[in-house]
Amino acid sequence: MKQVGFAAFIAFWSCVGTLLMLFWLVPVTPSDAAEEKTGYTLAEVALHNTTEDCWMVIESRVYDFSKYIPKHPAPAIVMANWCGKEATEGMKTKGYGNNHSQTAWDMMAGYQIGVLKED
Repeated sequence: MKQVGFAAFIAFWSCVGTLLMLFWLVPVTPSDAAEEKTGYTLAEVALHNTTEDCWMVIESRVYDFSKYIPKHPAPAIVMANWCGKEATEGMKTKGYGNNHSQTAWDMMAGYQIGVLKED
């Protein structure tokens, strides 16, 4: 009986921890700039190519992941390789063929700052 109680205790706190982690990773409200759909060229995005100032283009949308990088579960270098670039491939493959989860795709909305426009 103690084992069942302990297992239930662990399962409960694992669920709570997961929910807290999702709350922490996903911004509460999308940025105002994303609603305006500001257009940025790839050349403009390329200027934001550090982990402290990291913009990416994913599926023709421009995202500012500067504040998210410290929260990303993988080391910062994983995202740093895509800063200032078209990063759809990185999002869809994680660099080794596995797509990100739907949760990861959904949380990006809060980081969108605009859309890609032609140079």
